[in-house]
Amino acid sequence: QVQPVESGGGTVQAGGSLRLSCTAAGRTLNHYNVGWFRQAPGKEREFVAAITWGGGRTNYADSVKGRFTISRDNANYTAYLQMDSLKSEDTAIYYCAVRYYSTTLHTAAGDYLYWGQGTSVSVSS
Repeated sequence: QVQPVESGGGTVQAGGSLRLSCTAAGRTLNHYNVGWFRQAPGKEREFVAAITWGGGRTNYADSVKGRFTISRDNANYTAYLQMDSLKSEDTAIYYCAVRYYSTTLHTAAGDYLYWGQGTSVSVSS
């Protein structure tokens, strides 16, 4: 079993940047695709970005395309979500999720097997 652990959340002003990290407690993330999701207060959890285990393919929600970058460092068993040009509407709990490798980059939460506890991102305007 893989237990993702997120870090890097915090409070930032609009226009600022944050980088979230996702590691797997005691395990490697290799051979797993990684997805980032977020849930704002009163809203459903939504897809943000995903990356294949080799890092060769990525996918983004339209709302973050051009501002967020997902990447991974398999040598250090870590995935990242670089968030630039943050907006107040990016405020949410951000979750890292993993699923066994596939060539498809899934965007539905139900397609991911293991989830982290989340890290809070707050963007003030």
